[in-house]
Amino acid sequence: MIGRLPRELEVKGKLLPIRTDFRDVLSLFPMYEDPDLSPREKGYVCCRNMYLARISEEDFDEAVSQINWFIDGGDIPKEEAPVKIIDWEKDERFLMPAISKTVSVPDVRSLSYLHWWTFLGAFAEMGEGVFSMILHLRKKIAEGEKLEEWENKFIHKNGDLIRTAEEDAAVAKTNEFIKKLTHED
Repeated sequence: MIGRLPRELEVKGKLLPIRTDFRDVLSLFPMYEDPDLSPREKGYVCCRNMYLARISEEDFDEAVSQINWFIDGGDIPKEEAPVKIIDWEKDERFLMPAISKTVSVPDVRSLSYLHWWTFLGAFAEMGEGVFSMILHLRKKIAEGEKLEEWENKFIHKNGDLIRTAEEDAAVAKTNEFIKKLTHED
């Protein structure tokens, strides 16, 4: 497979074509975050959106496994993150320019096609920049590492950039609770 990007996956001995553009994969991430969907429902949505052929019930489990393998970038060893440090939707305004810089195009979103694995490779190769700093700070916070004085200042001024959407929701909920407490007097 050296030099070739997968455009189909083998499911029970059959090669099934898949959607491979980075936008197709990114469009799945909000669904993965939906707490109202069961793992089976998520697998169904994933198969329906990624495979170009219908998946039979007997092929379902392997089809889900294969598509997850594809989304994860194949057989690349992964470091387990203790908490989520990327919020694909919220981070888009910083992520896309960083990826664009890495692949030397004005804006990857304007490309008619970019394979998901090429996108992942560019993501892994991102150099210095705002998005790299955001991820670095999120990781340090998640791992309980001591922050430098400049990092604390940056977070104080730009906390909305550092927090994930889940954390933003928790802050909003806390602020709403405090507002209710202070207005009930």
